[in-house]
Order: sequence, then C-alpha cells, then structure tokens
Amino acid sequence: MPRTASSVWDAWSETSTRLPADIDLDELARATGAVCRRRGDGITDGATLLRLALAHGPGGKSLQDAAAWARMTGVAEVTAQSLHERLHRSVDFLSALLHRLLVGRPDGRALLWSGRCLRIADGSSLSQPGSKGTDWRLHGVYDLGCGGFSHLELTDRHGAESLLRGAPAAGEVRIADRGYAKAKALHAYLDHPDQRAQDFIVRVGWKALALCDADGAPFRLISRLETFSPGTSVQEWAVQVETGTAQQPRPLALRLIAVPLPPEKAADARLRLKRTANKHQDRFDPRSLTAAGFMVLATTLPQDIPAAEIVAVYRLRWQIELAFKRLKSLLHIDRLPTRTKGGSLSWLYAHLIVLLVSEDICRDVLESSP
Repeated sequence: MPRTASSVWDAWSETSTRLPADIDLDELARATGAVCRRRGDGITDGATLLRLALAHGPGGKSLQDAAAWARMTGVAEVTAQSLHERLHRSVDFLSALLHRLLVGRPDGRALLWSGRCLRIADGSSLSQPGSKGTDWRLHGVYDLGCGGFSHLELTDRHGAESLLRGAPAAGEVRIADRGYAKAKALHAYLDHPDQRAQDFIVRVGWKALALCDADGAPFRLISRLETFSPGTSVQEWAVQVETGTAQQPRPLALRLIAVPLPPEKAADARLRLKRTANKHQDRFDPRSLTAAGFMVLATTLPQDIPAAEIVAVYRLRWQIELAFKRLKSLLHIDRLPTRTKGGSLSWLYAHLIVLLVSEDICRDVLESSP
C-alpha cells in the first residue's frame, strides 16, 4: 500500500523557513539547469521544483498523486510524465542544495578533549526494486557534538568507503570501522590541504595494514594476540605503516590497541567465520579465528590519552548506525520506488534534504527544552 504524504508537505511556508536565508532556490535551479526556461507545466522556479521533489520523495506520493496534489493546491499545472522528466533533470539542483545545507552547518562542540570534536564515518547500502545487491551507497560523517550529519554523499555501488569522504574540521577526531583501514587514505586524511590538526580512531583487521615496529621489522599482530596476557583488558603497541613508494616511503606512526572481546561475542564471531567459509566453499586462514576474539584499533592520538579512554570513545560509533536506522525506519529511504539513475538520485536527495531540516528542528527543540 503506498504511503500518503503528511500535511507537512502542504505547509511550505514553515518548511522554507528552515532553509538558510542566503540560498536563492531560483538562482540555484537555473545554475544547475533544472529550470532553463518557462514551460507550460508551471514549474518555473526552484521553490516549486523543490516542493514537488519533496512531495514525491519523503512525502510518499506517486508521480500521479504528486501531479494531482500540485494541481489541486495550485502549486503547478503538471502531468505525471512531465513531473517525471523534470525530476530527472533536478538531480544537480537537489545535490547542490544538499551541499549548501551541509556547508552552512556549524561544527559540533568538543565532547571529550578540549578543542576536539568527535565525528563518525560510515556507509549504508541502498537497493532499487528487484535488485539482489547494492545499487547505491550513502556515505555519511556524523558529528557527535551537534547530533547530526556534517557530510552526506551518494555514490553507486562502486563508491568505496574512505576516510577522505568529508573534509575534516579543525581538531577533529574521526572514528571509523574496519572498511576504512586503508593506509593511503589514512595518510591522506592527516595531510588535508587545510593543515588542520586531526586524528583518527579506526578499527583494523589483522591483515588490513602492513605493520612494522619502530625499528622497521615486521610486526606480527597475530603472534602478539596469541600471547595476550590473561586478565589483561587493554594492550597497545607502537607501530608504523609504510605508504608511498619504495623510493620515497612515508611511514605513518600509529598506536595499535587490542581489547579482548567477551567470550560469548568471540565465539559468535568465530562461528560466523566458519559459516561464511562453508557457504562460499572457501578456505579461511586459521589466524582469523585468533583475530576474531579481539577488537583492534589504530589511532594517531597522543600518548597522554589513555588507551582505555580511546576504546570507550570508539564504542560511540553505534550512534551513526542509529542515525542510518532512523533514515530507513522513519523516512524509509531504503524503499526506493525508482529504477532509473535520475529518478533514484532525485528521490534520495529529497530524503536527505528533509533529514537535514529535521535534524535542525530537533536541535532547536533540544536546546530549548528544560
């Protein structure tokens, strides 16, 4: 059963006040080619185009219902087919608007260390109707200080997770899962052109990075984990990761922190490894069973921050998973009704615009609540 749009989509005057005053929707629509000339369908300005995109996307209306709603409310005289074509041409407009909304967001307040802000990077997969895999990937950076996203980016299924998605803020500490443990990207993140002070906390797999000790000898992580002292809660080592070329190596100094998982979680992780290997008829490295009993983190944070505190901060990563869950369970961004590239992107960008507006409303409520 199709969802019906909430009455919020009819209250445009209230919704539009949430857009920054310096955004000229008409100019943005003309600059991106979404509105090129006067047409007989009545969509001659950026505000009208945005209203229709919101009604069709997060408003839950089909193209036919959105066109009928537009005629009945006097928004525009448009047919379903014409609206379909206009929304396909509005992708750059909606993408540019999303970017402007993100750029205007203030950095979050420091939560752990003076002058530092905590941000989490993660991605979420989205599929079109009838698809058996990932069609689109939503990359996000979630700012714990402001309780909202500071970066959102849509790519196709080939868009890899990377710490380089989303420019770092001054004094930022970025938290990320195992998919972000890529040596070149980690080094490039620290070498951001703005030369801002930033660090990261990234979970790593046992063979994700080519590690060596301070003397340049290979660092055998599995051997260290196998000799982990019983009863030890946290253990760390100073290591290096080699990037660059053989002629011009660029060592990256890291703190490697290992934490044993609770026995039941370690047993579950090992069972999943065996089941996955059996399902795909693969041979798995027995060293993976050892690594499955630990959480290993790599960080560039200074030694004066205790390892146990860094582990506690990494566990805040579930906040971005909750944010993606809200996107799917409340805004239903995972229920793509479209099969074309333009249709899917216009539908997804409309949802992300509503997400940012909703986060701003929630922030105002939380700041004024007793």
